[in-house]
Amino acid sequence: MARKPRLHYPGAFYHVIQRGNARQDIFFEETDRSRFFLLLQEVLSRFGGRVHAYCLMTNHVHLAIQVGEVPLSRIMQNLSFRYTRWINWKRDRSGHLFQGRYKSVVVDADAYLVQLVSYLHLNPVRAGMVDNPVDYPWSSHRAYLGLETVSWLTTDSVLGHFSKESDQARRLFGSFVTGNRDEGHRDEFHDGAKGDSRFLGEDTFIETVLRQVEKRPVARPGLDAVEKAVKKLYGLRKDDLATRGQGEVISEARAMAAWAVQELSDSSLTELSRRIGRDVTSLSSAIRRLRQRASRDQALATRMEKIREMTIDFVILQA
Repeated sequence: MARKPRLHYPGAFYHVIQRGNARQDIFFEETDRSRFFLLLQEVLSRFGGRVHAYCLMTNHVHLAIQVGEVPLSRIMQNLSFRYTRWINWKRDRSGHLFQGRYKSVVVDADAYLVQLVSYLHLNPVRAGMVDNPVDYPWSSHRAYLGLETVSWLTTDSVLGHFSKESDQARRLFGSFVTGNRDEGHRDEFHDGAKGDSRFLGEDTFIETVLRQVEKRPVARPGLDAVEKAVKKLYGLRKDDLATRGQGEVISEARAMAAWAVQELSDSSLTELSRRIGRDVTSLSSAIRRLRQRASRDQALATRMEKIREMTIDFVILQA
């Protein structure tokens, strides 16, 4: 059965879970977690969005994140790609770090955000890593209690549920989390509603979200945006992609354009083939070779990510 499409609308709240490939570790020492935080901060600064809670475990990450105009997929792709590149460079390794697609659930913040944040902060307790969530340094719990400052963390939405006075709000929140210490695994935070795993909320919330999503279809870059991005990245002139030459740069640029059309665009390889004078079979073969090279060539993988950024940013700027 085909996966249902991811949901996006400005202001959406998500519980995001990103696991290591085959549930292997993604953090190996403290500097790795610090680097993850730095990259997360940079992604938020660039694409917008707010993190309301986080918990970095050893082999997976939990985020309670609210997006703006840029879809969650864009944020997570950039974050996971850059962090994987960091780990692979640091540990002299290659290949995937994360397990396929991240898991995300759209959360009714009015009904569940406070509970979700408490649940995330208690992950290390449930895992037997600490007895008190305040003793775990890699969740947002200490920041919520005012014991440390995280500039890019948003706490007002949750603390405001407890009191308008900040010190009292922190005390009441701390007591709330402590009162939930014996709470076990909650399937709904991981698997969403029984009817649709993409949501956590009542039927009225789900219906409201679907109406918002239907009104705002996610724009995807067209052929012009792909061609513009590829030419800019490779420094090509107007008709270079259609030239009969087989130089290394031109060949890679054509393969990159084909990959971007197939992976990112609403256009088709048939449209691209007509524009640059290459048959679809050749373009498909070029995409396959490009992906194979990218699995062992970090510089090429970086160029592919750059094309992804440039084409999607073009759509956002034109919206």
